[in-house]
Amino acid sequence: MRVLVVEDFEILARTIGTGLRREGMAVDVVLDGADALDHLAVTRYDVVVLDRDLPGVHGDEVCRRIVAEHAESRVLMLTAASTVRQRVDGLGLGADDYLPKPFDFDELVARIRALGRRVGAAVPPILESGDLSVDPSRRVATRGGRRLDLSPKEFAVLECLLAAQGRLVSAEELLERVWDEAADPFTTAVKTTIRRLRAKLGDPPVIHTVREAGYRIGEP
Repeated sequence: MRVLVVEDFEILARTIGTGLRREGMAVDVVLDGADALDHLAVTRYDVVVLDRDLPGVHGDEVCRRIVAEHAESRVLMLTAASTVRQRVDGLGLGADDYLPKPFDFDELVARIRALGRRVGAAVPPILESGDLSVDPSRRVATRGGRRLDLSPKEFAVLECLLAAQGRLVSAEELLERVWDEAADPFTTAVKTTIRRLRAKLGDPPVIHTVREAGYRIGEP
């Protein structure tokens, strides 16, 4: 899942970003509304965690622009405002969810995952193919009842491939969805992660390679 965190309090922004990466998400962090709009112009994000009170371009305007120009992105608005009226106003701008500060980090993660499942085609809470099962909310992957010891990137790649439901996923798409903007587009990270993941999944192979096109799990 690709997430953009927009928060002007840098310590909080970096803390959220670090925590979400530990949850296996690809996260970019920006500190103002103008930078957020620049990122949205070039990258497709599943979820935007958006502080409402931003310098420069206000969070309300960023939210309006996302709704108008990036319909595939879900918006989780963060704010110190805690009254019902203020929350209703935020949702009225087109935000998909609203979380007042201070918040519990586990709740933030749960809300982001719930919004991520609403992006594009509906994705079931438990992803399965044959004897392979992935529970994104619990960060558990099993095959044939055996729990798999996966790194965050291996888990994220497996989740992405299963969520595609047999669709071919290119290496470029995996790099965009699983890594962040710091990733080198010429890196071999995708190929290396796929190789390690295959070894952990065991036989018979479940990840199929289509030469010069990408990877899939299951039938197209």
